[in-house]
Amino acid sequence: MALFLGIDGGGTGTHALLGDGEGRILARAVAGPSNPTKVGIESAKKELLRVVHTALRRVSKGGKRGEPRHAVGWPRERRQEPLLAAVCAGVAGVDRAAVSRPLLVWLRRAVPARRHLLVTDMAITLHAALGTAAGMIVESGTGSFAYARTLRGETLRAGGWGATFDDPGSGYDLGRKAIMAGLRDFDGRGEDTVLTSRICQALEISNITQIVMKKLSPQQVAALFPLVLAAAHEGDRVARRLCSQAAFDLAEMALAVGRRLGQRGPVAVVCAGGIFRSSPALRRRFARDVHQRMPSARVRLLQREPVEGALAMARELA
Repeated sequence: MALFLGIDGGGTGTHALLGDGEGRILARAVAGPSNPTKVGIESAKKELLRVVHTALRRVSKGGKRGEPRHAVGWPRERRQEPLLAAVCAGVAGVDRAAVSRPLLVWLRRAVPARRHLLVTDMAITLHAALGTAAGMIVESGTGSFAYARTLRGETLRAGGWGATFDDPGSGYDLGRKAIMAGLRDFDGRGEDTVLTSRICQALEISNITQIVMKKLSPQQVAALFPLVLAAAHEGDRVARRLCSQAAFDLAEMALAVGRRLGQRGPVAVVCAGGIFRSSPALRRRFARDVHQRMPSARVRLLQREPVEGALAMARELA
């Protein structure tokens, strides 16, 4: 039985799907973050290997009750053959050769398969959204980016340069700005906002100024975005302004890519990531901002998981 593995490695977590050649998904697995530019290449390898082993173990033990068991071990006489027909890993941060080359060498050695493909998380999300068709995705999760494919198969991008310098409209961006708003509220430099007290409650601190002593990771900062969405929904003016700015910033990335697409007629713009999924209001504002300047855009929400795009690409390798 031919087995195919798709991996989605991001800054928040790593997901894997193991499937067969008939389109069935045999196992799912989750591990910790594996973006090498954020957690380091050795930590990324550890989580990637963990998710692979977990998926293989789950298949060998069978699925849920009532589902058939699938033996993944080769017979003794075929043990020299690779276990997997193909593996595709879409990992954030591997768009730099200094990262992708050693990671691909390691992947080929650590995960036995006939064929290996290492691409960015942007590539597998685009494939999950559009297959091989032209169009673009705009993602807002821990980070943010716009990524597109032209009618000639060329790829384009905007954003996604990391939390330190970029990632506008992302969960990290919203969380960081919410903290800034809380500190300005405390100082009297900004408007009153419920974000001040809610951040304190979420982080178990008694005063918003204590946040400067906490060594928050980008993931912890991004985890504050639900507070912003909830406050905006309740009418907090500061939170609503932050969400409107996030939608505008994300639309700017879509428009930057759209200008370079050179595509006549309707352009598919697929929204991906936790921010878009969590906030229909932000998604509507984003669509409105995009339509105002790119009337041909057809905005919709991604209906598949990015890891499904990785599994599909693994199957196409064969």
